[in-house]
Amino acid sequence: MPIRKLRPMTPGTRFFSVSTFEEVTKDKPEKSLLRPLKKSGGRNNLGRVTSRHRGGGHKRAYRVIDFKRDKRGVAAAVAAIEYDPNRSSRIALLHYRDGDKRYIVAPDGLKVGAIVESGPGVEVQVGNAMPLQEVPVSTFVHNVEMKPGKGGQLGRSAGNSLQLMAKEGNFATLKMPSGEVRKIPVTCYATIGTVGNADHENISLGKAGRSRWLGIRPQTRGMAMNPVDHPMGGGEGRSKSGGGWQHPESPWGKYAKGLKTRKRKNLSNKYIVKRRK
Repeated sequence: MPIRKLRPMTPGTRFFSVSTFEEVTKDKPEKSLLRPLKKSGGRNNLGRVTSRHRGGGHKRAYRVIDFKRDKRGVAAAVAAIEYDPNRSSRIALLHYRDGDKRYIVAPDGLKVGAIVESGPGVEVQVGNAMPLQEVPVSTFVHNVEMKPGKGGQLGRSAGNSLQLMAKEGNFATLKMPSGEVRKIPVTCYATIGTVGNADHENISLGKAGRSRWLGIRPQTRGMAMNPVDHPMGGGEGRSKSGGGWQHPESPWGKYAKGLKTRKRKNLSNKYIVKRRK
């Protein structure tokens, strides 16, 4: 999964880098696992923009991923490793012995032809899914559930993994990619290994147009606006606010750096052993 840098033949390719896609073994996705994906443009069900700077981008089809790994006791062979435009990680196509086909998030080191399983009592090897109570302490896992049966929510992006620190009673203690240490029920399922494509974070987009391909629209700095458009706009020359210095804030006056947005009555607070900060 190395990064390939383009020769600077044009200004757009000077800082452009792409993945070599060495681990990808198949060009076309599995048709039975494709679903249409409509773009929202950052708008909610009322048609109002709730997430700014989104729109456009290349057309995509959604690949249905099996985050639950609920096909227990049936072995599957890895048929292909594929590119997925909807996530930073690669995906693996599994062919089960009963004829079923499913996609999973591809862990690092999973090869075509490997046999993977899910369920209690399976072997501790890369790609196998099992309850946390059966995972050895200090093992790295990914695609971890927060509620039993809900499907994996933690550790799904490229290069991510969680480390199982301890098991005590009904809870297992895991260290998140952010550094946070949190308790999770031991009956929750997790997949052994680290998510592949770890070099994703080293890719340089290289030009503005490549952001547009991803559906990211341009942003304008608040300080470059007029006072009517932004609290940080206006002033003669470059100035922090209209007269006196102020903390960076959003167009609606919310502090942009350090403002705590977590609700006080969050029910999962009691499961956090150590915060990420």
